[in-house]
Amino acid sequence: MNEAAQYYESESPGFGAAFLDEVEYCTQAIANFPEAAPLITETIRRRLLLRFPYALLYTITSDRVHVLAVKNLKRRPMYWVGRA
Repeated sequence: MNEAAQYYESESPGFGAAFLDEVEYCTQAIANFPEAAPLITETIRRRLLLRFPYALLYTITSDRVHVLAVKNLKRRPMYWVGRA
């Protein structure tokens, strides 16, 4: 996630912070409404970022939400699979 923020900041000043802000916004949305995002497997949900080609992949257990990956939608599509 920090690498992505650094990349966006190098491309355009302020974009790195905007990326991190959007990740934080999505994290809060997941915390408030964990079941709102669609399931992509039997137990894994995906919340898309609005301005960047990234998604938060997460699972819900009885007492917490566990973020598996902040996934770049344009690179290495299945790198996170072993985390579930």
